[in-house]
Amino acid sequence: MTDLTSLTLAEARDGLAKKSFTSIELTDAHLKAMEAARALNAFVLETPDRARDMAREADDGLARGERKPLAGIPLGIKDLFATKGFRTTACSKILDNFIPTYESTITSQLWRDGAVMLGKLNNDEFAMGSSNETSCFGPVANPWRRGSSNATLVPGGSSGGSAAAVAALLCMGATATDTGGSIRQPAAFTATVGIKPTYGRCSRWGVVAFGSSLDQAGPIARTVRDAAILLRSMAGHDPKDTTSVDVGVPDYEAAVGRSLKGMKIGIPKEYRMDGMPAEIEKLWEAGAAWLKAAGCEMVEISLPHTKYALPAYYIVAPAEASSNLARYDGVRYGLRENGRSIGELYENTRAAGFGAEVRRRVMIGTYVLSAGYYDAYYLRAQKVRTLIKKDFEDCFATGVQAILTPATPSAAFGQGEKGSADPIEMYLNDIFTVPANMAGVPGIAVPAGKDAQGLPLGLQLIGRPFDEETLFSLGEVIEQAAGRFTPPIWW
Repeated sequence: MTDLTSLTLAEARDGLAKKSFTSIELTDAHLKAMEAARALNAFVLETPDRARDMAREADDGLARGERKPLAGIPLGIKDLFATKGFRTTACSKILDNFIPTYESTITSQLWRDGAVMLGKLNNDEFAMGSSNETSCFGPVANPWRRGSSNATLVPGGSSGGSAAAVAALLCMGATATDTGGSIRQPAAFTATVGIKPTYGRCSRWGVVAFGSSLDQAGPIARTVRDAAILLRSMAGHDPKDTTSVDVGVPDYEAAVGRSLKGMKIGIPKEYRMDGMPAEIEKLWEAGAAWLKAAGCEMVEISLPHTKYALPAYYIVAPAEASSNLARYDGVRYGLRENGRSIGELYENTRAAGFGAEVRRRVMIGTYVLSAGYYDAYYLRAQKVRTLIKKDFEDCFATGVQAILTPATPSAAFGQGEKGSADPIEMYLNDIFTVPANMAGVPGIAVPAGKDAQGLPLGLQLIGRPFDEETLFSLGEVIEQAAGRFTPPIWW
């Protein structure tokens, strides 16, 4: 029998249905892999007892002939999702040992469909970061390494723990969130598949908020098909979330393998940045050639306001973070640092509880929302956001069904290599992913090749609102052409 941890989610689902193995066996194999891979620091909380209980429940259901979509499948949960009875901290000291009394909508839907929780995954503090180095639990190590070098690389962020765990075969899939690229960038850095659905496709209820008009949950998985299977369970209308859209959830898996004949795919000229590495350019051209060979028509398009997406994002996102993080004050839950007055209690708690990157963004956000600066910064950024959204609408109105771009400006970089002296250097990692968040449209990152040092590189496909199906169809073509990559085990 194949090593159970090397199966895809779809293969494991079929094997469980045929009774080739049990969910307990599958879960134990992953728990053993997690134990051996603690050097990666992907998990911040392991829940083996809960996992085995859920696996036994799944096995009992399968024995009775139940056919739940994710019955017995072991998953990792990003530490941004509230899990009832299990610590949820957003990887911040300020939520010190917070144990929710409720379950996030998305995780409750995964458990409804029979999935098994292996534990909580590391992420950048409050999802603020592009390298998973801001977590209070320490940085995550990318399972990939450069050639013969032993230097530890970042897995990307903020969903670095999710991407690293899936890439290292520690779980069959993971929940993640994407505010400015936090699903797609780590997926590209680790040779995994990550999709940011349309804003409103998945409920945000029970997910720790960063930027409420930008945050969107989605899966990171080993293959395009696996991501499609997970998204079907995660998506859906939730009356508890006013931003959740009441539209039907299609069978995403059925879109995998669909014909692409006659599909029009846009190549935005504005994404050809100055100083773009030649290998990224080459990968982009290869992706276009693969889609063309599958029957797509490639057309050049213009998204003229792309260059303003990153600066506008770094006004809107911190502004929303400033508002959302005001609730962490040491009074009701989480960390409390006493003071001689209520004001001092707030100050002491936030100074001790928030890390440097979170403090930086809260201060930027508070500044752009303050009297005298609101119109000059925040209001102007929102107007730019409207123009970015219109660029995509105009493009899709011409018959373009999806847009092909690079996912990241480079492969994974080393821990401590970027952002310590200049935070903007780190922010530039999101240059290709941020526009989709600003416009609220879906985007998927698919592994497409490797750089000269053997590190994975990804391509991004951006789709029309609520048309994730097309992204899965296109993504599978790139996946088939590029092949799948797994990092050699060093941990």
